[in-house]
Amino acid sequence: MDGSACRTGESAGTTPAAGRRAARARRAAAAQARPAEPPGPEGTAVPGGRADRTGGDGGAAAGSAPLGRFLAKAAAVTAGLTAAGSLLGLARDQTIAHLFGAGHASDAFLIAWTVPEMASTLLIEDAMALLMVPAFSHALARRAAGRPGLTRREARTQDPVRLLVTATLPRLAVLLAVVAAVLVAAAPAVVAVLAPGLPDPELAVECTRLTALTVFSFGVAGYFSAALRAHRSFVPPAAIYVSYNIGIIATMVALHTLWGVKAAAAGVAVGGLLMVLVQLPSFVRHVGFGRSRAGRAAAPRSQRDRDRPTLIALGVIAPVILFAVFRQSQVLVERFLAASLQPGAISHLNYAQKVAQMPMVLSLMICTVTFPVVAQAMAAGEREKARRRVEQDLALASLAVLMGTALVIGYAPQIIEVLFERGAFTHQDTLATAAVMRVYGLGLLGHCLVGALSRPFFSTARPTWFPALAMGAGLLVNIVAGAFAVRWWGTYGIAAANAAGISTAAALLLTGLGPRIIAIHVRRVAAGIGRLAVAAVAACATGWIAGPMVPDPLLSAGLGCLLVPAMFCATGTAIRALEVTALPAQISQFTQRFRNAR
Repeated sequence: MDGSACRTGESAGTTPAAGRRAARARRAAAAQARPAEPPGPEGTAVPGGRADRTGGDGGAAAGSAPLGRFLAKAAAVTAGLTAAGSLLGLARDQTIAHLFGAGHASDAFLIAWTVPEMASTLLIEDAMALLMVPAFSHALARRAAGRPGLTRREARTQDPVRLLVTATLPRLAVLLAVVAAVLVAAAPAVVAVLAPGLPDPELAVECTRLTALTVFSFGVAGYFSAALRAHRSFVPPAAIYVSYNIGIIATMVALHTLWGVKAAAAGVAVGGLLMVLVQLPSFVRHVGFGRSRAGRAAAPRSQRDRDRPTLIALGVIAPVILFAVFRQSQVLVERFLAASLQPGAISHLNYAQKVAQMPMVLSLMICTVTFPVVAQAMAAGEREKARRRVEQDLALASLAVLMGTALVIGYAPQIIEVLFERGAFTHQDTLATAAVMRVYGLGLLGHCLVGALSRPFFSTARPTWFPALAMGAGLLVNIVAGAFAVRWWGTYGIAAANAAGISTAAALLLTGLGPRIIAIHVRRVAAGIGRLAVAAVAACATGWIAGPMVPDPLLSAGLGCLLVPAMFCATGTAIRALEVTALPAQISQFTQRFRNAR
């Protein structure tokens, strides 16, 4: 067969009935014989690819490119957009620091920003993705199993993906709208709970009413992202933070003279809306908004019952929600404890955390791309494939985050000075933020491992409670250690408690994954991470010593971007860290796959 599009359900007016049945049988046999391959990323063509769509429903095309080439190109595209979003996030934070400094106004906004930060974790990064990516992956697997031999109408009326959307999206939209309205009305109580020691809460209340609108927009954006990633369309989901930060920056610049810091809160609401709009065309094309009542009625009752998502049940959704709440609650603990400290403490913690976590965000893009692959391998019972994929993800993510950690800790004063020291952000703010960032850096590996390890736990058909329990234990360590340390060390104690809590959760997840979900070689993985940590310590010490030798902070940080990776790789090679010694070959293989995928 050639590479032209092949659709089921030819025109009934020109093909005899017998011919149609014979054609369907041939296509069914060809579909069963042809291995399913992933489509290229959104907006890219797969060489030699073949479109095989049923009823124009926007299903993912099946290309002939190997999985490795697809992942290489998807990772490259996701990396580019993630980097762009992170750079715009820095520009956003720079704008906030320049316009509002680190004082009462910025503290009030950051308290209000707690709502979208929590919503982002629940509705985009963790809970929604961990629930809906496996749900859509299972629906796509059932669609592929039931597709051969069906006409266009039959495929549409019995499509598990559309049944999933019909059963979940309307209910989700109503729930999100109600929660957003409640938060707007209860803004004074929210601020009182988040920051009980705040001297003048009125500005924080006004900002919270604006940021609460993101509960609805983030929920819809997260749903769209999960659906598109399951369909292996990565460009629109990766672009959401680009559009989000553009919305915040543009609104702040346009309205700060009129509204003050409330312009930043309004920008958060505008950015949330842009996150939905940037994904809407692709969602309509790939997934759609479900089916009409007539279409639902045409599907057999047994089909509707089987494909109705069980994630609505409390026992399925609760473990994921609780895990995400516990994870994001670390930020709530920090701001609760810092509200009674001197003005600017919340701002110093926020700026330090945002910059320190950049290596973690970039390292987790690997797991973001491969999560649907792991979920589909688990759905198909391919445990060995899932194990190899998870171990590779842990090795690469740990390498990336530890190299970034060495740079962040070693060159913290220079990085903060280059990024923020202008306008209302003083040199004293730079020194305080840099010191806090160095403490935060101790927990970056833990943050990365929690993000990477939680995905396999939630790749099964029914999520487990273990990640929520592990995250709860980490949160308890954070609360107890923070309440004790803040008395003696202030913001440094809060940051250290954060690092201790997240590292505890990461250790529990690493030791619990093998016996419960995927039989990874825990000792081998831990040993590999340990060798990388040794390389990171050597690189960090080199940067800490060399950084002050160059007076210009921009030049010093730029040289550090060369010196720290070089020292990291040299030390890793000397101690025979396999993740480092194999890196040149992996980069060469990645580059070759990307070129072939083009």
